[in-house]
Amino acid sequence: MSGAAPLTGPVAMSGAAPLTGPVAMSGAMPVAGPLTGPVAMPVATPVAIVGLHGGEWFGRAAGAALRGADVLIGAARHLDALLPAAAPGERVALAAPLAAVLDLAERRQARGERVCVLSSGDPGFFGVARLAAARFPVAVHPAPPSVSLAFARAGVNWDDAAVVSAHGRSLAHAVETVRRHPKVAVLTAPDQPPETLGQELLAAGCGPRQVTVCSHLGEASEAVVHGDLEDLAQGTYPARTVVVLLALPPASGEMGYAWGLPDDAFPHRAGMITKAEVRAVALGKLALPAAGVLWDVGAGSGSVARECARLAPSLRVYAIERRADDLERLRASSAIHVVAGEAPAAFDGLPDPDRVFVGGGGPAVLDAALARLHAGGVVVATYAALDRAAAAAARLGHVVQVAVSRGVPVGDGGALRLEAENPVFVCWGPQA
Repeated sequence: MSGAAPLTGPVAMSGAAPLTGPVAMSGAMPVAGPLTGPVAMPVATPVAIVGLHGGEWFGRAAGAALRGADVLIGAARHLDALLPAAAPGERVALAAPLAAVLDLAERRQARGERVCVLSSGDPGFFGVARLAAARFPVAVHPAPPSVSLAFARAGVNWDDAAVVSAHGRSLAHAVETVRRHPKVAVLTAPDQPPETLGQELLAAGCGPRQVTVCSHLGEASEAVVHGDLEDLAQGTYPARTVVVLLALPPASGEMGYAWGLPDDAFPHRAGMITKAEVRAVALGKLALPAAGVLWDVGAGSGSVARECARLAPSLRVYAIERRADDLERLRASSAIHVVAGEAPAAFDGLPDPDRVFVGGGGPAVLDAALARLHAGGVVVATYAALDRAAAAAARLGHVVQVAVSRGVPVGDGGALRLEAENPVFVCWGPQA
């Protein structure tokens, strides 16, 4: 048949068997047997992507892929670490840019060759597998990811860790993640090395961290350095590095679930302290994060700042106060950073906060704090005067009055009477 339409059912032809599937023919030769479906096209052999650590691969399938490859493409350090008997194919040293590696792999695969691309660790974990799989079929043979090895070197589990990469990404995201999470691994990049990460974390007001810097993991040149954020910021490290950052645990007996501690737990002048019950409400409204930056504005005795530092040891707490006698009492605590000055001018040079407690100051102080607050942050302010509370509530969205009546003894018979304290307004927001 010439120019015939597709045949969708049995058709009798001289010397031909019935056609039982759709077949388009133009000038067709006689068909010798039944066609039951479309003719299968040859499928290209997937490009093998093998993860390595110091020339070691993981699993029999990975070894077979290396031995059977016609061509191996990867960084010179990976190729040099492989013994010829383990990977006898042609070797092409090509590490960057990644697009060039993928272009070459695609061309050689199109020729019908068995192609193997070499990678560090797990190619599917911030590796080449994502981009490669978008261009051609792949078979991935992972080694342990570098992050797994880094946490092993640090001696801690990592099933509850946050992991971020600085390769081709903003370092600000890594900094924010470290500030907010107690356990983080950061994969650094040549243009954003570990020391830059340390400097940015200090500038952002990150709380204390135990730092483990792991370079060339799994290789003969592996190096593991332990220290703190200051060590990280001042050091010099290789480009291919994983930095593990752990929030410091509280000292024994230092941490508990109690808050709104008694007023006499904090040195203060003539009753000038946020009272325990009001403080308990304010702390609840602050909803303290595990890590980040908190300002206590008009800190006075520092009762709020000290409780915040106790409840969230990885929180970097700044106590801002102008009175010399209060400043002296505040400096007795090593858990908080004391800032001498009057708000809002004293805010200059401080890292932007995630939480702010305003224990003193008018609308200008509140507005300045809100202008610096990180997205998703919370401000809590307390006032004795209704007009100031109303102005704050208009800005923040929420207000309650806390009125406490304290039981005091009457006579010698064990009787009590309630003695009212001045009510305090607690405002918080911004309103969601």
